[in-house]
Amino acid sequence: MTKDGADPGTDVAKPGSPGRLVGRSPGAREYIGARVRRLEDARLLQGRGRFVDDLALPRMLHLAFVRSPHAHATIRGIDPAAPRALDGVVAVFTAGELAGHVRPPAPYLEGPGFTPTRWAPLADGTARFVGEPVAAVVAESACLAADAREATVVDYAPRPAVVTLEAALADGDVIVRRAGGHGDVDAAFASAAVVVRETFTHGRMAAVPMEPRGVVADWDGELLTVWASSQTPRVLRTALATALDLAESRVRVLVPDVGGGFGLKVQIFPEDIVVAAAARRLGRPVKWIEDRRDNLAAGSHAREQRVEAEIAADATGRVLALRARFVSDGGAYHSYPLTQALEPLGSAMILPGPYLIQAYGWEAIAVRTNKSPLGAYRGVGMTMGAFVMERLLDLAAERLALDPAAIRRRNLIPRDAYPFTSASGMSYDSGDYPKALEEALAAADYDSLRRAQVAARADGRLVGIGVACYTEFTGMGSAVFRGRGMLDVPGIEAATVTMDPDATVRCALSFPSQGQGHATAVAQVIADRLGVSLERVRLVPLDTQAAPVGSGTFGSRAAVALGGTVAVAADAIADKLRALAATRLEASAADIVLGAGRAAVRGAADHGVAIAELARLAYSPPSGGLPPALGPGLEATIYFDPPGQTFSGAVHVAAVEVDRETGRVRVTRYVVVEDCGPMINPLLVEGQIHGAVAQGLGEALLEELVYDDEGQLLTATLMDYALPRADVMPALEISHLETPSPRMPGGFKGMGEGGTIGAPAALANAVADAVRPVTTVTRLPLRAERLTPPRPGQAAPRRC
Repeated sequence: MTKDGADPGTDVAKPGSPGRLVGRSPGAREYIGARVRRLEDARLLQGRGRFVDDLALPRMLHLAFVRSPHAHATIRGIDPAAPRALDGVVAVFTAGELAGHVRPPAPYLEGPGFTPTRWAPLADGTARFVGEPVAAVVAESACLAADAREATVVDYAPRPAVVTLEAALADGDVIVRRAGGHGDVDAAFASAAVVVRETFTHGRMAAVPMEPRGVVADWDGELLTVWASSQTPRVLRTALATALDLAESRVRVLVPDVGGGFGLKVQIFPEDIVVAAAARRLGRPVKWIEDRRDNLAAGSHAREQRVEAEIAADATGRVLALRARFVSDGGAYHSYPLTQALEPLGSAMILPGPYLIQAYGWEAIAVRTNKSPLGAYRGVGMTMGAFVMERLLDLAAERLALDPAAIRRRNLIPRDAYPFTSASGMSYDSGDYPKALEEALAAADYDSLRRAQVAARADGRLVGIGVACYTEFTGMGSAVFRGRGMLDVPGIEAATVTMDPDATVRCALSFPSQGQGHATAVAQVIADRLGVSLERVRLVPLDTQAAPVGSGTFGSRAAVALGGTVAVAADAIADKLRALAATRLEASAADIVLGAGRAAVRGAADHGVAIAELARLAYSPPSGGLPPALGPGLEATIYFDPPGQTFSGAVHVAAVEVDRETGRVRVTRYVVVEDCGPMINPLLVEGQIHGAVAQGLGEALLEELVYDDEGQLLTATLMDYALPRADVMPALEISHLETPSPRMPGGFKGMGEGGTIGAPAALANAVADAVRPVTTVTRLPLRAERLTPPRPGQAAPRRC
């Protein structure tokens, strides 16, 4: 049951009632805004999903990668004799054998401060991180391929490894450097009553989707067909065509069910190219499925960054200026297509957050180390920016003896100030953070929490309360990517909507789902416009030969893309249905209403015609043909380039208790007030919030990829890399605001990354509140051993 006693089994609810699920009268087709249960879940929960590893093609081979055990080493030789001698081994590939046949993608960032890197599909002479592929073995079975991998002998000459930001900076190995600013920063700091300076760090992380990476490739002599667990199939197609010197029309990418992506599957990896090259060379299908150890070691990593930041405020707590230097550990190579600018630039751009800050100076740097390359991960850049900004505000509030809520009240952008240009130059389209803050504080009963905290401290308990406000950039189009200097991300999206002769509807998108609920949202948008039931709408799996061209699913862009593509395409078909109905009913098309499977004259529901009859006529014209202005068929393809970007946001309030003896953090309350504009489906939005907050909790308290001084990964399995479990997740209390975007169709905004942006900042502030003044929180994750009180003889206060 829901909190107000409603039955969660009811399928739809009235828009605008986020807590209660109620039935609908037949013919009411207002699906957008309704709490519709996910249409795709029954199939997936019953085990009828079809993922890459479920594919079994005739004559299919299996590939395994030989990976470097060293963080930095010269490859003096590879002896393939032993694996080739094994019965069932078909081929062993090295960099030399692929040379001349494969051209790796070249990540590029237009503009100053970019130093390119070359990431070969198989390490060519030098291995630069533990887990880098140096050879590939292909065999008749996955087990045999694994045995052949272990039998492959590689002669390495280890070299010194660079594994820290300090060492990389000392070597001058900077691969991205940009700087910017706004206003008179120096004057603002000179006039400030309070200046807080601090250095913040964030550990390295992994995305860890339930389904790791996987690729199946098949070459028939004319066409390369690839099945991939991918967020960006069109980008993958372009990369494969470039790497193998094929026309894009000769590369077909299909995306079956995808078991999570979180940004990991945006990147194009060497493994993707090697699998495709092997299939082409051998003339047989080749499958590679990543295991969890390889996922942690060689999948793209996330977050690791250091920020030296300063905040200047007047005596009342009004923020006057910010200064920050962001240094990101980019790993061994630029990732394709996003490059290593993504993390530090994202943090620099979002740091001012939803606050009235007029002066800001920044520098963003990415350095090269001997680790797996950094890539996109849910909340990329924004999570670190919010963590730093929200910690700075709390530290300033502490210096000024202000409550954390009070300093935010004095600095949040008021609703009537939008559109607002941030100090980093970003144009915020809409929002109402003062209202969101007050609603979050009221929902959490903030004053009561503070009173309870006083009582708990009197009993010797470490109880803390944290508040975090953030803004999330979403719905980016081509202008945003070009403005960043990213040339390999198209930025556009598209959809094809087809009503078949029986009035069922198919939709093909350019942006695949990885669990977000695309099939449900698409059905809601289309059903509302075409007057059919949700069950008559089907989202077809993405196939680049059939789907229109786009960019993919990342950056919280799907809801915006749906409004600009699916809705417009469905409207075009609806116009044609109304025109057909007008002819049949001898009425004006403007008076035709679509609903409950019928087209009827407004105000005369019994004077109508079945939509299925109109669809049949569109494909099988009657005697005398269709009206002159109408051609046959019911199909529309719409391309959409989002105009700039739109900004969602939220306020998170967390209450925690820290165990004095163990340092373990228990989250006792968690409140979210989210504003992502009009919601297509509140259940989908809340599902995104739950999942993202869970990941944010793991990021704040548990997850860290740890390397030793020689570049060896110490957290190489899930026995060592700690993920959040259900028993550490609090019950989330979620409320919604809906501030429409004036820029985007339907006023829609994205919001899929918000929980991972707000949760680490809110939890960090809550833990900091619990352990101050003994410990100052400046580092994520907040590992338990760093939070225990100082032992006798240990310096205090300290930083964690």
